Formats: sequence, structure tokens, C-alpha cells
Amino acid sequence: MTVLPNFFTAVLSALTGKGVKAARLQAQQITEEAEEQKRKLVFEGREEALKIRSGAEEEEKERLRDLRSQEKRHRQREEGLERRIEALERREGAVESKESNVEELRTEVEALKDQQLKQLESVASLTSSEAQEMVVNRAEQEMKHELAKRYYELEQQMRQNVDEEAKMVITLAIQRLASDVVSERSTSRVALPSDDMKGRLIGREGRNIRAMEAATGVDILIDDTPEMITISCFDPIRREVARVALEKLIQDGRIHPTRIEDMVRKSQTEVEETIYKSGEQATFDSGVKGLNPELKKLLGRLKYRYSYGENILQHSVEVSLLAGMIASEIGANVEVARAGGLLHDIGKSMTHEVQGSHVEIGDDIAQKYGIHPDVRRAIVEHHEDDRGSVEALIVAAADAISAARPGARKESLEHYIQRLEALEGIATSFEGVEKAYAIQAGREVRIIVKPEDLDDFEAATLARDVAKKVEDELVYPGQIKVTVVRETRKVEIAH
Repeated sequence: MTVLPNFFTAVLSALTGKGVKAARLQAQQITEEAEEQKRKLVFEGREEALKIRSGAEEEEKERLRDLRSQEKRHRQREEGLERRIEALERREGAVESKESNVEELRTEVEALKDQQLKQLESVASLTSSEAQEMVVNRAEQEMKHELAKRYYELEQQMRQNVDEEAKMVITLAIQRLASDVVSERSTSRVALPSDDMKGRLIGREGRNIRAMEAATGVDILIDDTPEMITISCFDPIRREVARVALEKLIQDGRIHPTRIEDMVRKSQTEVEETIYKSGEQATFDSGVKGLNPELKKLLGRLKYRYSYGENILQHSVEVSLLAGMIASEIGANVEVARAGGLLHDIGKSMTHEVQGSHVEIGDDIAQKYGIHPDVRRAIVEHHEDDRGSVEALIVAAADAISAARPGARKESLEHYIQRLEALEGIATSFEGVEKAYAIQAGREVRIIVKPEDLDDFEAATLARDVAKKVEDELVYPGQIKVTVVRETRKVEIAH
């Protein structure tokens, strides 16, 4: 690149006439420079080639080292494989030798087995089939014992696993539906500040008490009970009106026929308001919406009605909540189930005034107030065997659950004793039972077994069998606990 410009410069100088000598000198200088540049380029090229050659040689040496290392590893691996093959061959030979020894021992064992079997048959005076049958029978007994033991262990394990969950479910149900048990009664008592108030309530020649009985339709009983009078009437609403009126008269102090009539009218208004509020509160508690106000009044009247000692309004709310829970679990109509449960006994609010069963009266009330057909069907069918809807079946089931819980309803003494006797009879019908006692008002049966006839695992099986038979043969409210007691005693006398 440098020679060409100098060359052109020299030519240009010659052409311009500076002289041949100057041009030659210039050309010689250019030539020398070119030679010097050539030598420099040749030297640099040789150095570069030397570097490339040394690098290639170094790479070649590195490859040779890698190849030698790989070759060494392969050689070591081959040696290891050869040693393993030799070990396997030795082991194979040993196994073949042991197999032949085992086969010989097996032949000897079979011969000894036949010899011992013949000796056992001669000593025991039993044939092979008889001995086999004996062994099978013994195995059956052992298996029964083992099955009873296994069942006991599985039962304990299951109870341990589900105990917490069962407690949670039962506690939640009790918290949501816990109800007080209220006994049915046909009398009410009113406390007096003193016995002098009895004379004032009777009035001159009994005019005050007659006016009170005429205005309320109740019987007022005044006896020797200190500071107490009794109101008697089959209609609980009239009895409640009389009770409220008497308390107001006692508090007011002015007791005469005219004042009695005024207080009775005020008490009737107050009781009607209480009835409406009770019906409205029942709809709130059960979550039923859109009921006619007159229907709420009829519903509130159930607060003063009882069936077998159970408050009907409280029972209706409980049935409504249970029916709603069941319907939500199985995917049925929750609103229909709740309304049907709340109104299923609505006919009992009018049984004192209207002829007919509470189902027929409830059907008439449902028609009168335009109740939804599905809800009406639940009211009509909750005591029938054939039901036309799932919600009616749910209401019937919830009604049975509410009525069957322990303490919800009373039962006659005769029926109670019969149920306890039947419970004890089922328990004593099993073998190995010495005594059986129905306790806790029939909610538990305690069984005493003979310890020499049953062991612990068989006692556990007995408890399960008794519980299953009780479920199949008895009708009872709530649950019955079966407790099996196995006790052994050893007595020694020191002289």
C-alpha cells in the first residue's frame, strides 16, 4: 500500500523535469523500502506459522493424553467385568451343588414324613382323614377367635378415627336443634301477694270469681294452698288470657265485675299480639318467608298447644330445620321442605273449634290461604305411607326424627315397662349371658356374661350382635347403648 503512492510521486517528479538523477535516487529509495517491507512481512508470516504449528502440536498432545486416559479406563472396566464373570461362574457352580443337595434332602424329608405319619396313626389310633378333620375343626375354632379379635381391633380403630368427627357432627346438631322438653298441662297457677287477696278475688257472694269465669270460660280453683290459685281449662289460650287478666287485676288492686271485663279484653288483645309475634318468630327461626299474616296467627296459636307433652310450635320449627337440612343434603327443594315442616301440624291450631283430623283441617287451611301445592302435599301426606313427592317424604322423616328424640314425648307406664322387658329379653336370649339389666330409662342395657364361656373378644362380638338384634326387633326413641361386662374373681382364704 505504501509503494504505489511513492511510485506515482516519483513518476510525477520525472515528468515535471526535476532530473533523472533525482528520480533514480527516489526509485532506489522506494525499492529499498519495498524490500524492507517484504522482509518484515515474511518474518511476521513465519512467526504466525510457527505459532499455529506449536498450537496444533499442543492440541495433538492433549488428544493423545485423552486417548490414553480413555484406553486406561476401558482396560480397567474390562478387567472388572472379567472378575465379575469369574465370580458368577463360581456362584453358579455352588448353586447347582446346593440344588442337588436340597433335592436329596427333600427326598429324605418325604420319606421321614411318611414314616412319622404311619407312626402317628398307629399311636393315636386315627386315620389320616380323621386327623385331618380334627385339625380342620380346631382351625375353625381358632379362626372364629381370630375373626372376633380382628373385629374388635378394627372396631376400636374405627372408633378412634371417627370419634372426633362424630363429636363435631353431634355437637353441631345439638347446638342447632337443642330443645327443652315441656310437659303438657291443663292448669295454670297464679301467685298471690297474700292470702287476703283470695277473698277479694272471690268477692261478695262470689260475684268477682263468677264474672271472671264467665268472661274467660275457665274454672278458677281457690283452695287451701297458701298464696296460690289455680286456673283450669282444656283450652290453653283461654287459660292464658285468664292468667294474664288475673295478674293484671292483682297488680292493679281494683277488683270488681266491670274492671274484670276490661282486664279480660286487654288480656285478650295482649295474648293475640303474643300469638302473632310467636308465629312471626317461628317463621324467622325456620327461614320460611312470604306467609299470610292470618297464617302466622294460626301458627302462633301452636305455642299454647301440646301433643304427648311436646310443644307443637317448638316441634314444628324443629321439623322445619331438620327437613331443610335433609333437603339440602340430597338436592331437594329446601324452601318447600322448610315450609312443609313448619306448617305440617297447622291443623292442630283449630282442632278445638273445627271438626276433623288435624291433617284435614291443615289441608283446608292450605287451600284457604293459597299455600304452594308442593307444601300442601307435604302437609296432607306427612302421616301417610304413600307420598307423592320427595319433600313430603322428607317432612315425614323429619317429623319422626323430632318426635323420636329422647324425652321429646311421653309414653305410658305400661308401654315403657314392656319396652324395658323386651330389651332385657333380647339380651338374655344369647348364649353365655348370665344377667341383663335395662338402665338409664331404657337408653342402656347392661349385660353380665359368664367369664368361663366367653373371652374378651367374644364379648365384643356379643355386644355387636345384641345391638343388631335390638335395631331389628324393637321400636324406641333415640339410641340404646349395649354394655357387656365380663368379670372374673379369685378368692383365697388365709388361715
